[in-house]
Amino acid sequence: MTSAPDVSVVIPTRFRPGLVRRAVLGVLAQTMPDLEVIVVVDGPDDETCHALAAIADPRLRVLVQPAKGGAPNARNLGARAARGRWTAMLDDDDEWLPQKLEVQLKLAHSARAATPIVASRLINRTPRAESVMPRRLPEPDEPISEYLTVRRGLFYGDGFIQTSTILAPTELFHRVPFTVGLRRQQELDWTLRAVRHGDVELLVAPEPLVVWHQDEDRDRISLHMPWRQQLEWLRRSRELFTPRAYAAFTMSVLSSMAATTRSPSVFRELLREARTHGRPGAIDYLTFLQIWGVPPQVRRALRDKVLGRDRADA
Repeated sequence: MTSAPDVSVVIPTRFRPGLVRRAVLGVLAQTMPDLEVIVVVDGPDDETCHALAAIADPRLRVLVQPAKGGAPNARNLGARAARGRWTAMLDDDDEWLPQKLEVQLKLAHSARAATPIVASRLINRTPRAESVMPRRLPEPDEPISEYLTVRRGLFYGDGFIQTSTILAPTELFHRVPFTVGLRRQQELDWTLRAVRHGDVELLVAPEPLVVWHQDEDRDRISLHMPWRQQLEWLRRSRELFTPRAYAAFTMSVLSSMAATTRSPSVFRELLREARTHGRPGAIDYLTFLQIWGVPPQVRRALRDKVLGRDRADA
């Protein structure tokens, strides 16, 4: 490619040649063809490199790292190598619908702010059920930390952002890199730090443009429960949250990780954290109690039933 593309797409990967091939082919099939794909192979991985070499498209570039550095580091490396004005992130186990970039670019050009982050709804696909998230869009002047954390029902997904939905100016990824070493909530951390800049706003396309594959027999970061590390991150990041959002995150997302301990002392610690540094609402207390009191498999079954019914009624 001789001229700079409009959009650069960054895909970190390691040891998943079939999945990353699917992700790359989905990008190359976009209705907006003026793009480049930068796959960052996170450490030596001959099988993945061979799979990517079989894709004969000059828009694909492969950057192989000498050692594993983690997905946030790989995204940062890809963003620094990007030649497009815009950069979009894609996890190797997700895929895009064909019009994803075209829809997002149109929305970006309508933004009021000079530096828009454009996300979208997604199709949350598991072996048990399929649903659309987020269930609602941000309201005017709603704090983004509250949009992304505060529930209006007992199940998550009212407000939501996932890495594979994010498109933003490449310059913003240079200004606000992903936090290296953070195992969970990488997109939440990045978004909340980015929107603190006065020229940045978050827009969410109303249609689902991404398929979020959550295969429960496959290892992925979102299946790990490092609740103590997440609590440490939350405490360091308190300034990113309103008190309402801080309490909601502690009593829902963090509690979902910690409840597997079945520890009364952990229960009390998180309740104290939320009440001391946040402002819980009634729904937060209900969420907290059902997370700690209802077995996870029962919660999942109820959520799938409720969200499946909501999707059928939509």
